Amino acid sequence: MAQEAPAALDRAWRCISRSLLALATAFALHPALAAGPKSDPHWNELSAPQREILAPLSGEWDRLDSASRKRWLGVAKRYPKMTPVGQKRVQTRMRKWAALTPQQREEARAKYKRMKRKSGSADLRREWQRYQALSPQEREALAAGERKRKTGSKTKRKRPSTTPASEEFSQ
Repeated sequence: MAQEAPAALDRAWRCISRSLLALATAFALHPALAAGPKSDPHWNELSAPQREILAPLSGEWDRLDSASRKRWLGVAKRYPKMTPVGQKRVQTRMRKWAALTPQQREEARAKYKRMKRKSGSADLRREWQRYQALSPQEREALAAGERKRKTGSKTKRKRPSTTPASEEFSQ
């Protein structure tokens, strides 16, 4: 009986060694297994929690470039550690971003870059202080003017005067 224990142990070690060798060979021969999780997965390759978090982007996920996917995967990774308020803010921003047209996204990126360049400047601080000093009504009027400017400038143009120039100056 004392001789049977070492033999059983020896068989177990050989079995474990063969299994490890088979596993190592499988990883070496199959690059997808060796690489681990993809850093640029298609929508259907995301985990269920990732798909749930990134749901607002589902319709366009497979059209996103690699860098964008990686950034959004980083958001999804940080998401569980966020406060409920932070999670709601991320979901809202994702929905808004997904609803933007490509042109609107480019405008948003350009505006972000301009603001980032200004972020430490005294001009930006002064502008922000002036804005903060406005009453809620003045802020709303400013926002309404900006909305009107954005939509109106593309469709409405000032019509040229129908009055001859000589008549305008003689009056």
